Amino acid sequence: MQPNLLHYVDYLVFLVYFVIVAGYGYYIYQKKKKATTDSKDFFLAEGSLTWWAIGASLIASNISAEQFIGMSGSGFSMGLAISTYEWMAAATLIVVAVFFLPIYLKNKIYTMPQFLERRYNQTVSTIMAVFWLLLYVVVNLTSILYLGALAINKISGIDFYVCMIALSFFAVLITLGGMKVIGYTDVIQVFFLILGGLATTYLALDLVAKHFGGSGVMQGFSLLHQHADDHFHMIFKKTDAHYLDLPGLSILIGGMWIVNLNYWGCNQYITQRALGADLKTARSGLLFAGFLKLLMPIIVVLPGIAAYVLYQKGQFHTEMMQGGSLNPDNAYPVLLNLLPSGLKGLAFAALTAAVVASLAGKANSISTIFTLDIYKKIYHKDADEQKVVKVGRTTVIVAMALAIILSNFLGIDKKGGFQFIQEYTGFVSPGVFAMFIMGFFWKRTTSNAALFAMIVGLLMSFVLKFLPNWVDLQPLYQFGWAAPNAAGVYEMAFIDRMGVVFVICIVGMIIISLADPSSKNNPKGLEIDSSMFKTAMPFTIGALFIIGILIALYTVYW
Repeated sequence: MQPNLLHYVDYLVFLVYFVIVAGYGYYIYQKKKKATTDSKDFFLAEGSLTWWAIGASLIASNISAEQFIGMSGSGFSMGLAISTYEWMAAATLIVVAVFFLPIYLKNKIYTMPQFLERRYNQTVSTIMAVFWLLLYVVVNLTSILYLGALAINKISGIDFYVCMIALSFFAVLITLGGMKVIGYTDVIQVFFLILGGLATTYLALDLVAKHFGGSGVMQGFSLLHQHADDHFHMIFKKTDAHYLDLPGLSILIGGMWIVNLNYWGCNQYITQRALGADLKTARSGLLFAGFLKLLMPIIVVLPGIAAYVLYQKGQFHTEMMQGGSLNPDNAYPVLLNLLPSGLKGLAFAALTAAVVASLAGKANSISTIFTLDIYKKIYHKDADEQKVVKVGRTTVIVAMALAIILSNFLGIDKKGGFQFIQEYTGFVSPGVFAMFIMGFFWKRTTSNAALFAMIVGLLMSFVLKFLPNWVDLQPLYQFGWAAPNAAGVYEMAFIDRMGVVFVICIVGMIIISLADPSSKNNPKGLEIDSSMFKTAMPFTIGALFIIGILIALYTVYW
């Protein structure tokens, strides 16, 4: 697909975005900096982030090219059902705010390895710290940079490696200011992200309306329902071609909860935004993020469905092809190239904002884990605050350089970028989440049980993934536990695999812990007071409002 080059007006709009973000970041840095920046100030912005900054930063760090390109591509191929990742995340944020945050904050937990050390032991903590660093650098940071540069290259025509270096430089510039700069600049990033995203959705729906002789967003949305009714179902039947990606009711009562609770509640990259605030502020920030999550499918999924309708009616056939076959991930770039000058620059800024914010957030989390959980604990226990911050900033630069190098070896799976990333991060989620949930709420859980979940969880994920190579899973089809893939081989949906592995990990942890006599008086158990989970009335009202909207959405689009 040959991209349409940006007009000078688009570059002007983008320059305005860059100046606003960089200028505001510098202003925040100067206004809130201390005479001597300490580690908690650099890594957590302790006490300086407001609820709206926390909520905006959560969304900015979460939304990247993975959503704009990958989820829009999934909207093109499977429809509104892919929105379940966003809408279930809104419910998950409420659960994390009510049950997880009080535990972290009461126990003064600032990193995930720190929690594992306090609850289990140094061995579990160090293994997971190294593992998280590898996962964040090799998979997450690299894929965000690769997908972001690829998307911007398709839209602007700027050389892929120039895009990659520019994104890295911009992200490092923000990250070196510390978490407070990231948090507050993310508010600006989210503004551009949502404004530019809505502009693209408006154009997409209006294009659909005009294709059928009408005009306007509402008519365009109505026409989507008429001409792509099969793209407006949230729950797939087992006979659906996309059942393996989103297996029926499992998205409501099964593995989808593991995906989201692990991501939003046990992930340094995400929880770090809230760990430096008081409980009321942190909860309000997560609730605000939940409201923004309800909006995201409008920005990233509807354009994909609109591109599908237009493609079915004869448009974009050349542009949607890549390597001789249809590539759904081209849907969003195709639509952006149709935007008029100025608006295209705004949408370009929105995509860049999403990528840069995610890179900055991920780099800060990598820096936090390496500096506080490996460097300071293992290599230099007596390091002063200035030394710790200096190592943290150096880590940011090194991590970004590694991501640039590793991105040369990255490719995207044919099923689409978003689904590819979800499936392969799902290999580790069940075991990690089992370690956390059992560590939270059952005092008898032992360190050996945690090691079991970590190791066996990963191994079982691989075993179930490749099980169809050794066993015919067709008998499970009648129960909805297996379905044929593109090659006609029956396999288990990866969301269901996660549910099965999670149950195996929990059962194994219970058996191992009960078999250890010392677990009866486990000194590592956390003290939990039921009053910790009480919420203020405004939060409760907001949470019920979000849940009500979700029930309505799933009822309408069942």
